[in-house]
Parts: sequence; C-alpha cells; structure tokens
Amino acid sequence: MLLRWFTWYSRNYLRRHFHSMRVSRAGLPPRDCEMPLVIFGNHASWWDPLMWLALKAEFFPANRSFSPIDAEALTRYKFLRRLGFFGVEQKTGRGAIQFLRTAEKILLQPDHILALTPQGRFADPRQRPVRFETGVGHLATRVKQAVFVPMASEFFFWEERLPEILVRFGEPIEIGNADEKRDAESWTFLFEQRLEAAQDALAAESQRRDPNEFETILRGGAGQGGVYDWYRAARAKLRREAFVREHGAK
Repeated sequence: MLLRWFTWYSRNYLRRHFHSMRVSRAGLPPRDCEMPLVIFGNHASWWDPLMWLALKAEFFPANRSFSPIDAEALTRYKFLRRLGFFGVEQKTGRGAIQFLRTAEKILLQPDHILALTPQGRFADPRQRPVRFETGVGHLATRVKQAVFVPMASEFFFWEERLPEILVRFGEPIEIGNADEKRDAESWTFLFEQRLEAAQDALAAESQRRDPNEFETILRGGAGQGGVYDWYRAARAKLRREAFVREHGAK
C-alpha cells in the first residue's frame, strides 16, 4: 500500500515539475522476462529514484524492485525499507560484502528487479568515458542467472518552460551462460560500454527533438501559466479555435 501511494505521489510530483517523461521507441525495456533483472543507469540527478518509480509502474508493474541506499540515510528514513531500499555502508569492505550478499538473495527470484546507479555519484550524462564502481561487475560473477539492462536518462529542455525526462534502455546482457567466463573487471567494462552506447544514442535523439521517436508515458505542465495563458485561452474561445497550451509543437 505504501509503495502504491508513493508511486502515485511520485508521478504527480514529476508532472508538476516536468513537461513530460518519454522513453525512446528504439530503446524499450525487455518485456515478460523470465529471469531477474538488474537495471543499471547513469546517475544524472536527484530525480532518479522518482523517475525509476514511474518507469517501474509503467513497464514492470508485476515485479518487485529493490535498490541500495546509504545505510546511514536509511536509519533516518526507515519507511524506505518498505519501498524496496536496503542499507549499504559506503566506501567500506564490509559495505561491499553487504551489497553483494543482499543483491544475490534478491536475484534468486525471477520477478525481482535490482535497480542500480553504479557510477556511485552524480555525473553529467554527456561525460565520457562512463566509469563505474566495481560492485556491479563483482555481482555479475556471482549470480547464477539474470539479465543486466543499461538505462540511459537525461533531463533536457525542448520548447516548453519545463524540461523533459528522456530515457532509453540499452542492449540487455544475459548472465548465466556457462560458456562465457569473465572476471569482475571485464564485466564492469562491458557494462560501462553498453550504458555509454545507450547514452550516446539518447543524446542524439535528444538533440533531434522529435517526439515521434519516443513513447510518452507521463505528461505534465505546459504553456506559460498565469495571466498570459488565461488570455490565450479566452482569445481562442472567442475565435472558436482550439486552445493549445504547449508553447511549441512538442
């Protein structure tokens, strides 16, 4: 119940602060996967967890999602446990072991999702090369079966006063093939490459500013607001024209 309410709250909060949330039609997430998923994305901003809740509700409504969080923060916001967050000590060996053990248990269930931001810090989405902490690579050496999916995101202004949330999922990587043996460093490098490729593709789409390349899964505020929009609406009514709130065509 708490998760459902907080997801509803998050969607409405995003609507108030963004013009839309759009997902690239060329980069949609895998559907009906019979293995647990690890969604690893770039860490663009404070908005990332709220964005993920909206994406999870849209594409993975039947799955349970889990994410690591700083253990100290979790002691202050205990309700986050009920939303799927688990505590991990930051920058310690004990914390790394905590993360791996908990993540392994989560990925034993085929309907579970582990959502990660392995950069470990806020990073500009155009920063290259993409670099991760090694935890996600070590996890790949330990899980028996899972699908790792890169997820690129940007917060970008197009033609409205509010920004767009743009998302693109990258090429999935299935773990569990006995013929493919990699060490943690090799897995980490592969994941970095896949996310960077998804980010590059999303950056190109973002610059083209073509909404037809995206599925709109959330639509928020538009127009100028206030007296000016009231005037525009009244004028359109007097002229018997449709009132289009958006500033541009997007």
